[in-house]
Amino acid sequence: MKVLFVGAEAAPFIKSGGLGDVLGSLPLALKRIGADVRVLLPHYGMIDDYAYQITHGFSYQFTRASGTADILINHTERDGVSYYFMRTWPFFDEPYFYTDTDWDGQRFVFFSQAAMSFAWELGQGAHGEPWFPDIIHVNDWHTGLIPFLLQLSDGAWADVASVLTIHNMAYQGEMNGAHMDTAGIPPRIHHVLNALGKEGNMLAVGLAYADKINTVSPQHAIELHYPRFGEGLEGLIWARDVDFSGILNGIDMDLNDPATDPHIEYNYDVKNFREVRFHNKTALQGRLGLPLREDAPLIGIVSRLVEQKGIDFGVDALRRLCIDTDIQVIILGSGNKTLEHHVWKLGHDFHNKVRAVTYYDPILAQQIYAASDMFLIPSRYEPCGITQMMAMRYGSLPVVRETGGLIDTVENYDNGPADVGTGFRFLWEEADAVVGTIRWALDVYHNRRKAWERMQERGMRKDWAWENSAHQYVDLYEAALKKRRGK
Repeated sequence: MKVLFVGAEAAPFIKSGGLGDVLGSLPLALKRIGADVRVLLPHYGMIDDYAYQITHGFSYQFTRASGTADILINHTERDGVSYYFMRTWPFFDEPYFYTDTDWDGQRFVFFSQAAMSFAWELGQGAHGEPWFPDIIHVNDWHTGLIPFLLQLSDGAWADVASVLTIHNMAYQGEMNGAHMDTAGIPPRIHHVLNALGKEGNMLAVGLAYADKINTVSPQHAIELHYPRFGEGLEGLIWARDVDFSGILNGIDMDLNDPATDPHIEYNYDVKNFREVRFHNKTALQGRLGLPLREDAPLIGIVSRLVEQKGIDFGVDALRRLCIDTDIQVIILGSGNKTLEHHVWKLGHDFHNKVRAVTYYDPILAQQIYAASDMFLIPSRYEPCGITQMMAMRYGSLPVVRETGGLIDTVENYDNGPADVGTGFRFLWEEADAVVGTIRWALDVYHNRRKAWERMQERGMRKDWAWENSAHQYVDLYEAALKKRRGK
């Protein structure tokens, strides 16, 4: 099966969130189980060609209603997967990533059209042996036009199926109808799309026309049917319900292994973590200038500092806990400037208990996973999330809000001998809920140590490998092909 991924970002080349994580990992996992996978990305100016050995692939001209563009395709390989990068002036040639809503709309309308031309060029042998996809796997609003363009195409395209993955419903590429008209894209005639007035919404167009649709966890697939999470597109989700599912994201279990991770001070595994792991806590305390307190519960946060992540009420809760409990806190992340100040102020006011690092440091992130006793994730919504999986992999117990992938991955403690549980869950989006749940966790940490360690061990033994998800994606591709080809 030949699969072409098309998306706006992929780790390690360029990444802002979960979309980048998936396009950096899932294609490799699919390759390992036998799929023939290639990936197309925009070639943003800040991508480091030298570091990633990106070299010239081929070039061609692409004509659409608004003119002809010279397109340069560059190329590299990662673990047997070909990654292609599309450079063309003025859309993808400058040293920036995402920009303003209007300009990004124009850029990604072009990218969706040009991705079709790129696939055709590959099929004509533009880069070695002819290669033409069976599946085009598009991701989020940036590439939402491609399923519609496929539906308009015939000939060899008639056998190519589309799959759309929703990574974040909050970003939809709205108000792009004029850009589509200028680019020569025909009217989108679809009864639900038209009834909702979403013909210019690029994610909505993808939802209307993709052969199969999924999001990144089973629980979030349920949530997207309802206004709280559907962001105005829940009508389309209901209309496409028979073609809609949730597949949980994974993590790289080899790369993220406390037994071999070169970025942590003391390596450990599920057999010896009770004797070794705490040394990482004292090492990180010393490095960040916190009091060396093996007995003080350490709470970690590694997050984008945005409203979605619940950082506002999460930090309010930590402020209250710092007043009357013997905890330490390390927060790592950047984002909204108001929230960055909120986090900085906590560190300033409780300098003997809190360290706030308001930029992203991937090595420090690994050290926080390995050092923290608890890992706080108070997200308002979380399509999947990987930090809770990372925390459990490293033996830190997640404290999470009950939403999306956090429900699918974190088993709530049974408040007994820990016959069940890998963490602690709460429901309400408020500081009181966080305070109460962390107090519960602190009681277990201090007074039910065997239960705590049983949950640590259970979390460390969980298998979050991408191959589990990859097999489900192959099933989804086969279903999309069956629908597209009428078999």
